[in-house]
Amino acid sequence: MVGPQSKVVLVTGGSGGLGRAIAGSFVRAGFSVVVTSRSAESLGAAAQEISSDGDAALALSCDIAQKEQVEALRQKIRSERGIVQILVNNAGLAQAASFLNMDDKLWDETLKINLTGTYHCCKVFLPDMIAAGWGRIINIASTTAKVAYSHVTAYTASKHGVLGLTRTLALETARLGVTVNAICPGYLNTERTRENAHRMAEKTGRNAQDILDVFARSSPQKRLIEPEEVANLALLLASDSMSGMTGQAINVDGGAVMV
Repeated sequence: MVGPQSKVVLVTGGSGGLGRAIAGSFVRAGFSVVVTSRSAESLGAAAQEISSDGDAALALSCDIAQKEQVEALRQKIRSERGIVQILVNNAGLAQAASFLNMDDKLWDETLKINLTGTYHCCKVFLPDMIAAGWGRIINIASTTAKVAYSHVTAYTASKHGVLGLTRTLALETARLGVTVNAICPGYLNTERTRENAHRMAEKTGRNAQDILDVFARSSPQKRLIEPEEVANLALLLASDSMSGMTGQAINVDGGAVMV
């Protein structure tokens, strides 16, 4: 692994289940971790949870859809921890709705957070990585970055965009000491998945647990993916041993999508 004590990791969407798992893995590995999200209250609770083993994670609220807030976040992190050399773009919005019933605001908000927010973070934090001659950008995409799923038009479109951004940045930074990769999880065992199951149940009259079972059965392993499985891969991608891997989109989905 690259020397943890000298590396600052920023995890966006750090208050959610997957964000907490990723940030916690980096904390336990000895990295200097910063977590951010829009909600200061939930973010503080998440930071306290992942810092329970001794090393403290720094919690800083930020709306990544607002570039000026991301720029202010960069300055705050520089003053308290140093430059960010590992960026995990995990923040995202995923709400289920059929295309014709989807409110235009949901489309706008999903693209603004999932794609434009990721763009803002890359644009703001990449220059410091290039200047240092070493950096890792890990974009949390989804299997919907590669294939389509019903009732998640905005989410699917945004994640396809994240994958395109990942590949283009990988090409432009290939000789600059920076790698850019995407992780594509399947259905995760998180509160977001359960919320969508309940939302679909309300609209269809089906039982939420039945819908969760359908999600699980979409994988050949017939299960949901644990957040820690994605976190383990993020930690690996941040290591020096993976310096030759860039521009890749790696599925963690129990074999659901084999492309």
